[in-house]
Amino acid sequence: MHVFLWGALPYITLISLIGGLFWRHRYDKFGWTTRSSESYESRLLNIASPMFHYGILFVFVGHLMGLFIPESWTDALGLKEHQYHLLSLFGGTIAGALAIVGILILIYRRRTRAPIMRATTRNDKVMYIFLLSAIVMGLWAKLTNSTISHGYDYRTTIAPWARGIFVLDPQPSLMEGVPLTFQIHAVIGMLLIALVPFTRLVHMFSAPVQYLFRPYIVYRFRDPKQLGERRPRPGWEPVDL
Repeated sequence: MHVFLWGALPYITLISLIGGLFWRHRYDKFGWTTRSSESYESRLLNIASPMFHYGILFVFVGHLMGLFIPESWTDALGLKEHQYHLLSLFGGTIAGALAIVGILILIYRRRTRAPIMRATTRNDKVMYIFLLSAIVMGLWAKLTNSTISHGYDYRTTIAPWARGIFVLDPQPSLMEGVPLTFQIHAVIGMLLIALVPFTRLVHMFSAPVQYLFRPYIVYRFRDPKQLGERRPRPGWEPVDL
């Protein structure tokens, strides 16, 4: 089981992610979307969505720093271990709490707005469970293994294991002494990554680069009372300036 979790599961996750993204783009291009529900309710969405997205963005950046930037690099930049620990502890806690509050409001919004609930799929429910579990367990692992003066040094165990995955040398033995809470967080995180291509989270891979070069879209509204005066003509009509 130990070899499977830390030696095989990471590659199963990557295969599911890469293969799922290819399949989704090949056979479900029109489903590659967040399926926006703003038209049903916008007040709570405008509060919760920025909270969740900013929180999860900082959580993601923190994971990249912690897992893929070696300690020697941060030392060379003058960021000592205690300073890094405080940044990780307070910054990660604030970001994680922000993401959790945001996602809880989003879930509350779905549960209390009937049209949104009817548009919620099984995939959405599974996604919310894994996403919330991963964030909560990550925050719990950090807080239960840290004090102001000291914290679990995952940059000597989890980080080398994670970097080893991408050079085909994951070294499962590095995860043997890792606290159970961090192990659970890592497993949930891998399962979440494997599910990404099959949920609305796939939209994170859609960079709207074409928006920088497309022309402006002109929206025109017509009084409904005037719709009956003449039949609409096909094609483009001149815009009165």
